[in-house]
Amino acid sequence: MMKLPLRKLLTLITLTFSLIAAPAWAISKDEAKAKGLIGEQSNGYLGIVTSSPKADLKTLVKSINDKRKAAYIKSAKKAGVERNVFEARMGQRLQDKTPAGQYIKLPNGKWKKK
Repeated sequence: MMKLPLRKLLTLITLTFSLIAAPAWAISKDEAKAKGLIGEQSNGYLGIVTSSPKADLKTLVKSINDKRKAAYIKSAKKAGVERNVFEARMGQRLQDKTPAGQYIKLPNGKWKKK
């Protein structure tokens, strides 16, 4: 077995811990909504409210929107409607369900706190 100097061993342990713990530091959708960083758009997708979003926020929104898109495609096909029609319906429902204090995007493109 190879011997590692203490400094290298500690660095390795720290790096390993940071890789394992990194997802725990990422922000959740509910937390981002509560902090006013993201909000619901009328097209059925999440949007970023803040003007200087961090990378983890962009990743979160893209991941959720990708999953929503896949679900919308499937549901629209099942309902026999165009995807954009289904997205608009879901967008309205999601905005209606958005609690007070969180953001929705108005048709004029401006964000509004409910």
